Amino acid sequence: MSAVNVVRFLYRNGIHWGVIRKGRITVVPGHFETTGDFIRHNDIDDLARLSTTELAESEVELLSPITRNQQFVCQGANYRQHMIESGMDPDVKKFNMIFTKATSCLVPAHSDLVKPREVRFLDYEIELGLVMRSDISARVKVDENNLHQFVAGVVIVNDYSARDIQIPQMQFYKGKSFRTFGPVGPYLCLLRAEQMGYLRNLELRLTVNDEVRQCDSTANLVFGPAETLSELSGVQDFAAGDLIATGTPAGCALTVPSPAKQRIAALLPEATKWKMFLKAQESRTQYLKAGDIVEARIRSADGVIDLGIQRNRVVEQI
Repeated sequence: MSAVNVVRFLYRNGIHWGVIRKGRITVVPGHFETTGDFIRHNDIDDLARLSTTELAESEVELLSPITRNQQFVCQGANYRQHMIESGMDPDVKKFNMIFTKATSCLVPAHSDLVKPREVRFLDYEIELGLVMRSDISARVKVDENNLHQFVAGVVIVNDYSARDIQIPQMQFYKGKSFRTFGPVGPYLCLLRAEQMGYLRNLELRLTVNDEVRQCDSTANLVFGPAETLSELSGVQDFAAGDLIATGTPAGCALTVPSPAKQRIAALLPEATKWKMFLKAQESRTQYLKAGDIVEARIRSADGVIDLGIQRNRVVEQI
């Protein structure tokens, strides 16, 4: 049985939710202000049987299925090969790297990506996003058997990043939170308990101008959803509808010196070290520029899970 893909959309000056099947949207009755409201008040099996008003996808404007009141939590360096290209030794790094993005960067899946004037090195990061089913206010033990009690579904996230701010300034939040740097969707794919196993075997693929830049499987996640939720539940509260982006595979534009070179650079004056870093980035033609088209897709090999295609055009800030 296929998963249920849900969309949030604008139609005739009103915001609605619906179930999308083959380009047709079945409108979900009721008003749901937030992603959390929608998840709390709708059962996946009821949504699968829904047969109310239908609209063509072309008639509506798709919005982000994650509303801006929800938390936007992210994992960093969570694929082995991405750790290596980021200058980390995956056999030494034993901790789960966590940061957040501003919710004001959340935008619909097909939004333009606005490149700020001050940003030189704009990078892409396809990620699988987990969407919370239930609130968490105390430490819990999450495993493969009860994961469905905490995770409602999944979305595509692109964690766009200004590397010349993130790295030299050591500012993950600031370098990743510019407006439009967090497109989500187009679909929120709701999962049944028996479909949670797919989280360990989804294919991620990102292209820039039709050239494949990132291609990997969630089978290669270092810290999986259950392990991450167990850890974070001991740190913070979560609410239904909150978003956790689970990290990106190898293939980003960023190039990082080897650990040996980093040890040498650590002996240099700060200004000299970062001048060398920025000089190295200048040779990377992979960084995004105005006019580039970035497409991201996440699906299972058998097609049961298909999160749609996210498409962003890079534009310069006016």
